[in-house]
Amino acid sequence: MSTSTVRAWSLRPALSEDLEVMTELRAVVMRPDLERLGRYDEHRVRQRLRDAYAPEHTWVVETSDGVFAGCVALRPAEDGWWLEHFYLAPELQGGGIGSAVLAELLARTDAEGVPVRLDVLRGSAARRLYERHGFVLEREDAVDVYMVRRAGG
Repeated sequence: MSTSTVRAWSLRPALSEDLEVMTELRAVVMRPDLERLGRYDEHRVRQRLRDAYAPEHTWVVETSDGVFAGCVALRPAEDGWWLEHFYLAPELQGGGIGSAVLAELLARTDAEGVPVRLDVLRGSAARRLYERHGFVLEREDAVDVYMVRRAGG
């Protein structure tokens, strides 16, 4: 069990039956940024997670009382790890849980001495969270910002 500054949380391995609650959270969390970028599609926002879902590389974030709070995936990449599908319920954002989850995952990857990469939508507030944890710009396009964090950040 880990704790944030606001409330306790835990990570558990994701199960195949967690997929639909994750897809709904993704649709809610990403909607404002996707609409701002003119890219929101009600079907596609859900289908992209369904198509990429790998429960063996995904964790569910739960509050101390067992309530679904979010999810995150860390999948093997060519030279390290790829962080993706990191969504936290809107009512829990800004309270330290996301930062604590990210710190725990990065401690695991740091122990291996390999980089972690991710992409975030341009203009997303999540970019500040990643920058606070040592991620830097690698490249960007019209929609996405690609970031990397070397081991030890």
